[in-house]
Amino acid sequence: MNPLPRIRRALGPAAAALLLGGCGIGTTGAVHAGPPASGIQPPGTEARSVRLYFAGPYGIRAVSRPTDRPLSPQQALDLLLEGPTPAERERGLISQVPPMSGQLTAAVGQGAVDVFVPLEVRSGDLDVTAVAQIACTAAHANVSGGRPATQVDIRIHENNIRSRTPWTVRCGPNGTVTPVTN
Repeated sequence: MNPLPRIRRALGPAAAALLLGGCGIGTTGAVHAGPPASGIQPPGTEARSVRLYFAGPYGIRAVSRPTDRPLSPQQALDLLLEGPTPAERERGLISQVPPMSGQLTAAVGQGAVDVFVPLEVRSGDLDVTAVAQIACTAAHANVSGGRPATQVDIRIHENNIRSRTPWTVRCGPNGTVTPVTN
């Protein structure tokens, strides 16, 4: 005996009840539920944070640290020299900026930062990863001039001596640095 006709007869009234009753959603119009959802902000864009750059297993990585006010490039570089936090180290982040016998200092100009390092870039004392960490950290700090961080000139002066031809670089969107040629 075929059970299909009995199943159809049993389900028929239930299906009709579902069709007549609808799906339970009322016929009201749109209900205002507040502002649209927002996503996670990129590192360093929160109202009170600073962006630092460290080296990781997959290249240069930005990290955000909360601050009580916008930090100058010097203050951001001072934090960079302290190295990654324990939590950042657990994520595989390290600093390639070598220990320095002198001071790393920054002076802010309009849309530019002069960074004085107590080392020589050309001799390899400061490798490209360290330059990227320093340049990108300084560029993402509070620099006057209103330029986006990728347009801030970072002028690196070797041996803490102001040069007429410093190494001028800019931080790219993914933490790489490119030389600025005039």
